[in-house]
Amino acid sequence: MKQSKSTQKNDSRLDRRGFLKSSSAIAGGAAALGSLSIERGAFAQASDTVKVALVGCGGRGSGAADQALSTAGDVKLVAMADAFRDRMDGSHKGLERKHGLKADVKEENKFIGFDAYKKAISMADVVVLATPPGFRPIHFAEAIKQGKHVFMEKPVAVDGKGVRQVLA
Repeated sequence: MKQSKSTQKNDSRLDRRGFLKSSSAIAGGAAALGSLSIERGAFAQASDTVKVALVGCGGRGSGAADQALSTAGDVKLVAMADAFRDRMDGSHKGLERKHGLKADVKEENKFIGFDAYKKAISMADVVVLATPPGFRPIHFAEAIKQGKHVFMEKPVAVDGKGVRQVLA
């Protein structure tokens, strides 16, 4: 007797393809967990709030910050950096309108200029890098130097030197 498609879907036996998918996922997860040291996995701060800094407040940066603040966890935008004040103010206004206190960045935590990224990065746990791609390798290197987690828009760089800097 031939099984119907609905009976085949409900069959709890594992075929070879399913076994390989499951075992690969488990092995990959175990390898990733095994590579984390306790220092990297432990949360040393007294607060469970994830502090986010936005570097590059244009459309891409505002969109990425919006997505970060839309997560279910306790996330707060604590610093912003951009080369232009009007871009930052527009981004902040939109994020604050949508997310309220999650996007309540104090005026002293809004940084303007080409070196503004250093100050913003120092205040956060996670950095959103959404500047033009020519600047991203420099900003990425600073975030890593300060021990921060990074979300970086693509492309990560526009030339071989920048790509090598990000990969190093």
